[in-house]
Amino acid sequence: MRFIETWTPATLVATRDLTPNVREFLIRPDQFEAAAYPVGSHINVSVAIDGLPETRSYSLVGEASLQGFKIAVRRAEDSRGGSRYMWSLQPGARLDITQPASLLAVDWSRDNYCLIAGGIGITPILGAAQALARRGASVTLHYAVRSRGEAAYLDDLAAMLGDRLIVHASDEDRRLDLDALFASLPRGSLALFCGPMRMLDAARHAWIGAGHPLPDLRYETFGSSGTLPTETFRVRLKDSGVELEIPRERSMLDVLNASGFEVISDCKRGECGLCAIDVVDVEGEIDHRDVFFSDHQKQANQKICACVSRARGTITVDTLLRADAV
Repeated sequence: MRFIETWTPATLVATRDLTPNVREFLIRPDQFEAAAYPVGSHINVSVAIDGLPETRSYSLVGEASLQGFKIAVRRAEDSRGGSRYMWSLQPGARLDITQPASLLAVDWSRDNYCLIAGGIGITPILGAAQALARRGASVTLHYAVRSRGEAAYLDDLAAMLGDRLIVHASDEDRRLDLDALFASLPRGSLALFCGPMRMLDAARHAWIGAGHPLPDLRYETFGSSGTLPTETFRVRLKDSGVELEIPRERSMLDVLNASGFEVISDCKRGECGLCAIDVVDVEGEIDHRDVFFSDHQKQANQKICACVSRARGTITVDTLLRADAV
């Protein structure tokens, strides 16, 4: 496994509203050491959803701080419950968190960097912008938001980057044209991206269409965003006679494991593919929220990443664990 989760108790030291819908949380572990962590690092936070323990991942904002770990959480009515829980917390609340881990590899030797953030996707990108600006690198940040009033850390970024910050605000009719942007980049550029799944799919297609090597597009994923609304769906287990309900607040992976149908996993972010299970039948529609499978594999609907992907209706899967073996 790439990540071994070591949980540690922590305290919510302070909160700060960055926009009407984005709140920053300063969290300090009991045994805190102000050590540097890689750009793009995240921590897992233990949350309670309808009285049940769940885990949510949040990107660390900015470079390492002597005060603790900073995360920013967007209040989303269509979320699976994590944002509502976090927004209910007051300073002094006790939390369990993991140590920082990074999934966003940065090659610091490039001549040109293009940063792209969609909405709350600015959280891991901010630290990259700080590190690159400090190094004097050639870097531009494209920040796509509905409006400037919803753009977290906008003033900080403007002071840091000046005219190298380009804000694409929908209410100003300044939408981000990824095809044109990537076509304008010199060969050898490295792009760092974080945003919702639809935007990531568009970025990957535009990047390949512009002739850039796909490994030069590095990204963080939300894991919870998809093409369909988050809603309850049902999963039938082949040859077991079992049908499970997957509530909107829980993942298919969690429900399967809690029901005794063990599915191995690692990243729990739709990136490693370890939790992929076979799909036997679909009565409805699958919402593939992973970045592990190709577009062709997603269209085939033969496998599903249980950690993040969801569905509308009922799907039948084969976990290879039979009822008589449970």
